[in-house]
Amino acid sequence: MSDSVEVVHDIKSILTSTGTNYLVRNNGDQVAMDTLNGKKLGIYYSASWCGSCQRFTPNLVEVYNELLPKVDLEIIFISSDEDLESFNGYFSKMPWLAVPFSDFKTRGCLDGSVEVDGIPHPAFFDENGKLLTYRGVEIIGEYGAEVYPFTPERFKEIEDEEEEARKNQSLRTILESRSRDYVISANGKKVNITDLEGKTVGLYFMLSSFESSTDFTPTLIKVYNELKSKQENFEIVSTFPTLVIIGQDGQTLHPDVVDAIEEHGINAYPFTPDKFSEIEKAKQESQTLESFLVSGDLDYVIGKDNTKVEVSDLVGKHVLLYFSAHWCPPCRAFTPKLVETYHEIKNKHNNFEVIVSQC
Repeated sequence: MSDSVEVVHDIKSILTSTGTNYLVRNNGDQVAMDTLNGKKLGIYYSASWCGSCQRFTPNLVEVYNELLPKVDLEIIFISSDEDLESFNGYFSKMPWLAVPFSDFKTRGCLDGSVEVDGIPHPAFFDENGKLLTYRGVEIIGEYGAEVYPFTPERFKEIEDEEEEARKNQSLRTILESRSRDYVISANGKKVNITDLEGKTVGLYFMLSSFESSTDFTPTLIKVYNELKSKQENFEIVSTFPTLVIIGQDGQTLHPDVVDAIEEHGINAYPFTPDKFSEIEKAKQESQTLESFLVSGDLDYVIGKDNTKVEVSDLVGKHVLLYFSAHWCPPCRAFTPKLVETYHEIKNKHNNFEVIVSQC
């Protein structure tokens, strides 16, 4: 979980290196750089056009608001938006500070000093500019405010706590509380948790208001009824759809098998690592170019001059599938590099092709 390489950045010096001596709030107020002194800093690279950013930002807002009254932490938004209106609309949802949208030089200096592979990208630094972690999305999504102060010592504490919980995990530690040692059946009857011990148990997390939950539940009911009709020792406890599988020994077999059940149905049972390896091996062995590109009568792709190219004509070639979108600035930046590389490879190897899928 921790980042092993020690990297130190003078964030304040980078922020002021172009002559700017303030940051901004979403109401337009200017905030002096000196207010950052003695604080841990989060540098948040994000953009309104990025779907994963839109999904992650509320999580970061929740963590920030929870920590703010208790700790010296500030987050600085570095926008990858292309116009002021988009920046303002997105920044209005954030309670922290930002480099002014007009300050392209400072944003560029930060981009050059902090390694950013993609967005959303929150990186956290201690009071002296030492990099604590660049995996803010992962750790905040998993642990929320509990991960503060983002230090290796805190990461180690969390890992030790998780390991201890895994060692001592049982169905009772997962499902029991001080006031309840049972779950409820569909007809309202109490079922003692001890009656479930020795079974493979699925913990189903869902919300009826979520379309993905209502779409998946009928599939799960079908699989459940098929397994019960075969007298398999299997039970589901409904607690998003997320379906956690607990083995007969009370240990977690898999953190979420929703996708596996949607794709493979009853064939995914008993949801063990060996079973999923078997499924993946069979899937890879059956995978062909046609399985990716052919759908019914659509057995062709479109060439540059709008001519139809039969998928069968591409069999035997090295094919890259390029997923891109015209509204995505990183895609627009990368595409010319891909075009250049494409021509270089084609000049040497004619059995090479790239197929674009527009998102």
